[in-house]
Amino acid sequence: MAPRRTRATERDRSRRVLSQNFLADPAAVARIVAAARPAPGDLLLEVGAGRGRLTRALAARCGRLVAYEIDPVAAADLAVTCADLPGVTLRRADFLAADPPAEPFAVVGNIPWSLTAAVVRWCLAADRLRSATLLTQLEYARKRTGHAGRWSRLTVLTWPGYAWRLAGTVPRTAFRPVPRVDAGILRLDRRAEPLLPPGEWPAYRRLVEVGFGGVGGGVAASLSRHRPRARVDAALRAVRLDRDALPSEVWPEQWITLHRLLR
Repeated sequence: MAPRRTRATERDRSRRVLSQNFLADPAAVARIVAAARPAPGDLLLEVGAGRGRLTRALAARCGRLVAYEIDPVAAADLAVTCADLPGVTLRRADFLAADPPAEPFAVVGNIPWSLTAAVVRWCLAADRLRSATLLTQLEYARKRTGHAGRWSRLTVLTWPGYAWRLAGTVPRTAFRPVPRVDAGILRLDRRAEPLLPPGEWPAYRRLVEVGFGGVGGGVAASLSRHRPRARVDAALRAVRLDRDALPSEVWPEQWITLHRLLR
């Protein structure tokens, strides 16, 4: 007998479109709060607050919290959950369309995974952002934090101003509905002291873009199209890199040293 087909409801379609996987495990919530490290005087922005399980835990530790939830059904549940929390402001709006606060703040959230790249871009563009603690697909968090010695272009480009690290993992069984993959807690911190003077960032980024350009395959071949080969070889030896090293195999600290040597 063929399995019975059920008609997808509007709520089911909304969950798929919004990539909604709500946290259901108190231990996972505690892990995210510990990674976020909120303090009593902090202003937090929560992305994708859902029904408020993480919201309540964050509100107990921070000074003020602005919780964004665009789905009207989840937002209604969130309003009930947070009705007794005076430090929480609910915004039934798109976080990505919001203006960043004019004061120092942090972002925390079990974000919609389909919007991960957009949320990260928003955070990087916010002048007063101190940190972002984001629950993403585990593979995304690994890619951004040098898992297995491989680094992404975005991480390397922003490394002088931001530290990226994998602050923990959350199993797929901690969510409802259960997604296909596990999650990673991605922690992004603005450096108190940048690793390069801001005036050097444009030249550093141009070097990284050239290195990741893919001309010739390895980083040496790409850089040698814009710098004398002898200088490139000497710089690679100084950071202990082979000529056939791929751009993703070069650590962010090595990129910074290459910039200084090839300036």
